[in-house]
Amino acid sequence: MDFSAVTKPVERLLATAQNGLEVLRYGGLETGAVPSPFQIIQSVPMFKLRRYFPPDVRPGAADPGPPVLMVHPMMMAADMWDVTRDEGAVGILHRAGIDPWVIDFGSPDKVEGGMQRNLADHVVALSEAIDTVKTVTGRDVHLAGYSQGGMFAYQTAAYRRSKDLASIIAFGSPVDTLAALPMNLPAGVAAGAADFMADHVFSRIDIPGWLARTGFQMLDPIKTAQSRLDFLRQLHDREALLPREQQRRFLASEGWIAWSGPAISELLKQFIAHNRMMTGGFSIHGDLVTLSDIDCPVLAVVGEVDDIGQPVAVRGIKRAAPQADVYEYLIRAGHFGLVVGSKASNQTWPTVAQWVKWLDNAEEMPDGVVPMGLPSADHPEGGVSFTTRVTHGATAATEMAFGVARSAADALVAANKSARTLVIETARTLPRLARLGQVNDHTRISLGRIMSEQARNLPNGEALLFDGRVHTYEAVDRRINNVVRGLIDVGVRQGAHVGVLMETRPSALVAIAALSRLGAVAVLMPPDVDLAEAARLGGVSEIIADPSHLEAARQLETRVLVLGGGENRDLHLPEDSDVIDMEQINPDVVELPGWYRSNPGLARDLAFVAFTTVGGELVARQITNFRWALSAFGTASAANLGRGDTVYCLTPLHHQSGLLVALGGAVVGGSRIALSRGLQPDRFLQEIRQYGVTVVSYTWAMLREVIDDPSFSLVGSHPVRLFIGSGMPAGLWKRVVEIFEPAQVVEFFATTDGQAVLANVAGAKIGSKGRPLPGAGHVELAAYDADDDLILEDEQGFVRKADPNEVGVLLAHPRGPVDPTAAVKRGVFAPADTWVSTEFLFRRDEDGDYWQVDNRTAVIHTERGPVYGTPISDAVGRLDAVDLAVTYGVDLGGQQVAVTALALRPGGSIPTADLTHALADLPVGNPPDFVHVVADMELGASYRPMAGPLQVAGLPKPARRNSWYLDPDTQTYKTLTVAVWTELSSGQGEPDTAADPS
Repeated sequence: MDFSAVTKPVERLLATAQNGLEVLRYGGLETGAVPSPFQIIQSVPMFKLRRYFPPDVRPGAADPGPPVLMVHPMMMAADMWDVTRDEGAVGILHRAGIDPWVIDFGSPDKVEGGMQRNLADHVVALSEAIDTVKTVTGRDVHLAGYSQGGMFAYQTAAYRRSKDLASIIAFGSPVDTLAALPMNLPAGVAAGAADFMADHVFSRIDIPGWLARTGFQMLDPIKTAQSRLDFLRQLHDREALLPREQQRRFLASEGWIAWSGPAISELLKQFIAHNRMMTGGFSIHGDLVTLSDIDCPVLAVVGEVDDIGQPVAVRGIKRAAPQADVYEYLIRAGHFGLVVGSKASNQTWPTVAQWVKWLDNAEEMPDGVVPMGLPSADHPEGGVSFTTRVTHGATAATEMAFGVARSAADALVAANKSARTLVIETARTLPRLARLGQVNDHTRISLGRIMSEQARNLPNGEALLFDGRVHTYEAVDRRINNVVRGLIDVGVRQGAHVGVLMETRPSALVAIAALSRLGAVAVLMPPDVDLAEAARLGGVSEIIADPSHLEAARQLETRVLVLGGGENRDLHLPEDSDVIDMEQINPDVVELPGWYRSNPGLARDLAFVAFTTVGGELVARQITNFRWALSAFGTASAANLGRGDTVYCLTPLHHQSGLLVALGGAVVGGSRIALSRGLQPDRFLQEIRQYGVTVVSYTWAMLREVIDDPSFSLVGSHPVRLFIGSGMPAGLWKRVVEIFEPAQVVEFFATTDGQAVLANVAGAKIGSKGRPLPGAGHVELAAYDADDDLILEDEQGFVRKADPNEVGVLLAHPRGPVDPTAAVKRGVFAPADTWVSTEFLFRRDEDGDYWQVDNRTAVIHTERGPVYGTPISDAVGRLDAVDLAVTYGVDLGGQQVAVTALALRPGGSIPTADLTHALADLPVGNPPDFVHVVADMELGASYRPMAGPLQVAGLPKPARRNSWYLDPDTQTYKTLTVAVWTELSSGQGEPDTAADPS
């Protein structure tokens, strides 16, 4: 009789019971494994620094090898690097001649103050640990991090600008976190949820270790269930279980630690909701950091079937760190399998050891390590396909069913992607437009009021970026209130006109906002104009100046208040000076008077006075709170600004674009405002990456100064999604969107009084001003006869509306106060109606988009008919060789002729046939009589090409390749020769033919 058939099941049952009892009693099977030896080199409250297999430091002892500092994610214990001594990371690296170090952040719930730690604390601590390793070993450090530990490694390298780092090795560490999320969550949904959770959930609670473990396991519930089932099935076979027992116990219980709420909140906000590993501009204790500062070699270990650190998200490092040499090592493993387990011990860690040696002493590059390529724009990489995970898993039927469900969900997401985007944008935009639509003369609204609301709703939100530092809404709001108290202390009252003569800096923004909060009028004085005239036009009673403009302000017959520049600076003021140092006023002792009400400004109230130059004369422009709100809410809506955006203010705050568009849009949108110290091409790329700039403001040809600078070179990715402003020439527009692809341009047109506002939100029609902005009031085009300079009427005597592509005068139905100097018209389209003429000429195409034609007073009346400057500039601007263009009139024998001047790009030239073709089919008006190339074109303060200096020079001179005239017989352009010039220009003087004998 074969007793084995009876005894074997009994033995199996007894073994299962015995092993099961051991698991229940001790949490697992006793393996007899001994942890690797280590020495605590540094112990501070934030971390302990371990050195594994501490070397013999006696003279003549063997070199321990290049140091590798390993970083664990916050929710896992540092022992993950030594789960098994023989097959763990530290043991394998040590046997390969590497010096392994581990940073241990400990369990925050067991350390005093640990549950208040944030992400920045971990980055700064890791940076300190790098300093220690460098000091002890005297060698640059290889920084290796798993999952979030790899994110820490990237962030710390950026924070240090790669100082003392030999390389970064990251295992399954996502960089482009929104490119592919676990469970294939849609990016928009994930970002919104992350923002909400950061503000309203994890700002109040923490995650204990057991919940961290459960959350990790739920990311792949099928694999978790499969592992537990396999363990139970083999519970009778101790020898089969022992090799993986330490790993199982680590994942099942021992390897998980608590996670502080502030750290989770910051992770969700900065790196999920706002994806600032990719865009840059994340804050480390107030310093702004970008991965583009990393320039040491990077090895990204990519899990082919990793559904947590998905390949496309991990490979984001290639675009985020364009200065670094980035390599990848692809391994067919899941997330944890990258660093622990048989594949990790056989593939990952030997490869890492070889990588370190390759960089350290030029040994051969490890097999399988290849330079990382950029994803194709035509074939963007997706997340881990579910079919790949089906092949990788063991329970094919179950996973296949799950895969079918996932595929259906993906199809639904793809089909509704545009709808979801529309819903998200509508949810953000509608409340702004609704609020704007509710504004009337008596509505309390102002810059100071909106900033108060943002500070109340989001006190710790990042508001202001400047010189590499970040300031929160609460800090900015407190500073504004302090300045208000200072102004009250020196006698400034509501309604006072106070000049602001300051550089673009935080103190200037604070001064403007403080005057708004007080209910005074900020007179924004450009430093490069006649300051005495500006003070007179603005009715200035006193001036707030920064130290750099103090002497200029003292030349005026007004009291000077000095603000900013640091509280400890010495102004060197004489004892009898009437200058008041605002920084010396203690706001805590200032008693607020009974008349003071915070933010009293009504929509109809005058809020700012800005200046512009018209015909060489300084003109004051009055801006009401309604005008400011219209631009601010309009910009935020048109650009879809949100808390994830950073608006880069290139224009100074005394310019209307800086005040109304950049600052206004950012404040209303809850976005960060990044102030620049003026347009500096060498700092432009560095700052947009450091600040994580998503929206750049501009005026006219400003961006030409950046992209035409010889040092400009855009390598790798950039965070910019929009350029917003007004007046960008069509040719420059085309070049900007080509260079900064996929960014778009949102071009605005707004009258000074804000009665008419247009915006090209789609950006598809280069040169178009778009359509009326919702909430900005109604506009119409009045049919116009340019020959007689008349607005045309219909049979009933009302103004006739212009037909499609017919030139018309842009009229605006007034909202709010009407400028006393405005051209007001009544009974225009209906009895007793009221309209304001903008005096600008437009055409409206068949789609309803508006195209600017010219200013009514700038039309050139030639014998051939009217010539409009803007359509000509748009047409020739589309020629690749053309940089800038401007059209102006010149008197020739008592008749006006139209001349177009062109500035060419370096090395550019224009064939005559191309010029004729470009100007052959203008949508409205006639082509110019003459076209010529100029060596340089003078730009105004707002970077607008100036026609005045060219107009003074009269007709262009003959030139073989750079001067043309319109042949009236053939309607083509021909070279302007000396003979033709002489015939046409009698009375214009002799041509200068020295440079060009033609």
